[in-house]
Amino acid sequence: MRIAVIGSGYVGLVVGTCFADTGNRVICVDVNEDKIARLQRGEVPIFEPGLEELIQRNVAEGRLFFGTDIASAIKKSQVIFIAVGTPQDEDGSADLRHVIAVAQAIGTHMEEHKTVVLKSTVPVGTNKKVAAAIAAKTRLTFDVVSNPEFLKEGAAIDDFTKPDRVVVGCSSERGRKVMEELYAPYLRTGKPLLVMDPPSAEMTKYAANAMLATRISFMNEMARICDVVGADINQVRKGIGTDARIGFPFLFAGVGYGGSCFPKDVRALVQTAREHGYSPHIVPAVERVNEDQKRLLFAKVQKHFGEDLRGRTFALWGLAFKPKTDDMREAPSLVLIDLLLGAGARVNVFDPEAMKEAKRLLGERVQFAPNALGACEGADALLLVTEWSEFRHIDLDELKKLLKQPVLFDGRNIWDAERARAQGFVYHGVGIR
Repeated sequence: MRIAVIGSGYVGLVVGTCFADTGNRVICVDVNEDKIARLQRGEVPIFEPGLEELIQRNVAEGRLFFGTDIASAIKKSQVIFIAVGTPQDEDGSADLRHVIAVAQAIGTHMEEHKTVVLKSTVPVGTNKKVAAAIAAKTRLTFDVVSNPEFLKEGAAIDDFTKPDRVVVGCSSERGRKVMEELYAPYLRTGKPLLVMDPPSAEMTKYAANAMLATRISFMNEMARICDVVGADINQVRKGIGTDARIGFPFLFAGVGYGGSCFPKDVRALVQTAREHGYSPHIVPAVERVNEDQKRLLFAKVQKHFGEDLRGRTFALWGLAFKPKTDDMREAPSLVLIDLLLGAGARVNVFDPEAMKEAKRLLGERVQFAPNALGACEGADALLLVTEWSEFRHIDLDELKKLLKQPVLFDGRNIWDAERARAQGFVYHGVGIR
């Protein structure tokens, strides 16, 4: 098929590249001329394992293209994916201006029937708004399909090519058949393509993310209780995770979630409910627990060193909101750094992939170390914020030589507390005795 993907951000690039890899002819379009120029030179503007190689192969084989001409892309394509950003508005709702602008452009430039696919995360009712925006500009026929994405940063290629399920919100047989054909290569193992009405498909994305965010905040609250009663959250996790009704995924305690999905989607779901006359109770609490959790490590630092941190230096490992990405949107590290600097401390930072993004966001407010151990030289303590694999197995003897004081604040519980303490470290975890 001839496919246009409007919006060449994280979702658009993954979607477009994966569809090109199954033999479709795909053009990824974006208004950002610099981004498109970089992609045309073979430079990938985001870090996602496996994506760069996949882009290079499909460009070389003549299936994947990049451009800024949205009108031409619309005219030449049978299927148009809308994958533009839906940033959070001041009231927490999703800002649909870019989505509607693309819909209007589709209506203006289409010259034959089009299947328009909403890939952006959008609130319930957006499918109908997009259809209205297109219809206002054309008398030609079209289908609008809701197809929410479920891509985890750091594992997006696998998530797209080996999905648990594909959700399709569609009210026409023609649109359904197009989606079945597109996704057929990825569903050969029997995973389902779930066809439902558009509002249900739109709601599914928010409900899934809200559930996962709830599990994270629930475990973080349990960890806080473990801290005050003397229990161990790792043992509690085993105790509840072995219950078949609960399971182990997303039951890790830590310093809170971040990124482009959970924070924004949780807030948007709350606002959507309120706009329809219902004030939710659980979902706002999930957000409150998460925001409080991002301050937990700082509270532990002050409890150990005192409130005045002037003259102290802290090493901070992990800036991205999660491993295997350079994304720092809503990252717990940013909150922690602001609090440490506000208390007068100096902060040395290191992240395997997010240093460039951190320099853009933080400027000269922190010191950027050349490697993980370099950040620890002369520091009063080490704070672990993001659980990159390379941080898991550290040479404690070498680390002890570099730090002024052998103090560890493990924000993801990746280190063995007993081993660290046996080697002379003061160890502070999250819900760990």
